[in-house]
Amino acid sequence: MPLPPRELPWRWPLRSSFGPIRSEEAREIRNEIFQTFENKAPKAMDCLEEGFEETLTILALPRKYQTRLRSTHSQERLNEEIRRRERVTRIFPNEDSAIRLIGALLAEFHEQWSTGKTYFDMTGYWEWKILQKPLSVSSPLSVVA
Repeated sequence: MPLPPRELPWRWPLRSSFGPIRSEEAREIRNEIFQTFENKAPKAMDCLEEGFEETLTILALPRKYQTRLRSTHSQERLNEEIRRRERVTRIFPNEDSAIRLIGALLAEFHEQWSTGKTYFDMTGYWEWKILQKPLSVSSPLSVVA
């Protein structure tokens, strides 16, 4: 019988790999996880290897934005609201009516995000962005053979 997800042995080491401030620390933790579990859970390690670098993208941003962006709480809240409204309707006459309900909910959430409380104070982000080094991209004309 498989273990429930909360009891999986790699859950806590894996979770800690997304908490470090530096991506080098996260890669070290990932390597330790690979050494420990590559024989026990090869498919899980393949999945981790495939998507790991993308998950480190968040570590390039300022710390105060990392905690909000790495969580899926807002998406989970939206999914719960869709499920709640779907339970009220129970049976949809056709697929279009279900799509209309979801579209109306998305429009409502968009309105809340657009006019409601600010989720991020973007002034700090834009100041940080200005201080970052611009990418050095060579001119396409400089690569003449």
